[in-house]
Amino acid sequence: MRIRMRRIPDASAESLMPFIDEAIEPGSSVRTDGWLGYSPLQGKGYRHRIIFLKGQKESASDLLPRVHLVASLLKRWLLGTDQGAISREHLDYYLDEFTFRFSRRHSRSRGKLFLRVAEQTVAGGPAPYKSIVKCYAMADGVNHNI
Repeated sequence: MRIRMRRIPDASAESLMPFIDEAIEPGSSVRTDGWLGYSPLQGKGYRHRIIFLKGQKESASDLLPRVHLVASLLKRWLLGTDQGAISREHLDYYLDEFTFRFSRRHSRSRGKLFLRVAEQTVAGGPAPYKSIVKCYAMADGVNHNI
């Protein structure tokens, strides 16, 4: 199972849909809870299966097990990283790292993890700290006193 993550400003359709369009191939089957922010999915070419949680005998983690697995592992990982002292300006990088590790946790080529990280680093070029923080400060509209 591969995952994709990104920080978004809120759970509205306006915030969710650009990420969904980028991360999920049109025509794919998408299972969600009944949140209204997902309502544009079917009109954009996705097969949308809604799993209503309210009134069900099973728990949310039984009805949407993969979502709850990823969310619980992410929370545990973030709390263990710097004892939960995750700064807003670095959150996107923590999400990228978690996504990378999670998606490759069962890889048969675990020895190639370092090689893949090195390849991605070289392909991406240098990213000095000030440019990283400045980039995210502009993206979230918050003055981080850079």
